[in-house]
Amino acid sequence: MTPSRCALDRQSGLTLLELLVALLVLGLLVVGLTQGVRAGLSMWSAQSRRLGETAELDAGARVLRMLLSGISAPPMKLEASSDRLAFVGDLPTGLGTTRRADITLELVQGRLVLRWTPHLHERTTAPEPEPIETELIRDIERLEFAYWGAPSPDQPAEWQNQASSSPLPELIRVRLAFAKGDRRRWPDLIVAPAISASPQTPRARSR
Repeated sequence: MTPSRCALDRQSGLTLLELLVALLVLGLLVVGLTQGVRAGLSMWSAQSRRLGETAELDAGARVLRMLLSGISAPPMKLEASSDRLAFVGDLPTGLGTTRRADITLELVQGRLVLRWTPHLHERTTAPEPEPIETELIRDIERLEFAYWGAPSPDQPAEWQNQASSSPLPELIRVRLAFAKGDRRRWPDLIVAPAISASPQTPRARSR
């Protein structure tokens, strides 16, 4: 074999060392791509969880604002304490209309629960319908209702932990607390029932 033919064979092929280097570079590229995809999926999953948590809080706040702002004077029933609120109000049907219902909002095993039954205008001998329960927000450590109004006509208005239908509270505040380490945040939701507020009453707001 002539020297020129040997040189041509060496140029047309890869040595074992060159092949190992190529495989090593290819492996590093595959590892880098795998780590990048894994990091991207992890970030996407975390963002999805965060958006899901925010969506749940936003939906719960909208429902609470709608229900509490619909309380009107004189209500047929209002039982208001620091951890439970029961009243007669209107629930949306999803068809652009509402239906009258006996509504209760309370904390049940770490869940903010909306429980309701159709409101019966007349007494009947038929058995009472079973309440329908809807979970609004989960994994709650503490729920606190507060009610703005004057304890008596000769006293200034202040936040109280109880209220009744006479007189109806001018503002209702909903405060939620989550467990330590929970990244969710709930600004106080303050809603005015459907009554005429006095000039000295602070405006309803969500802070």
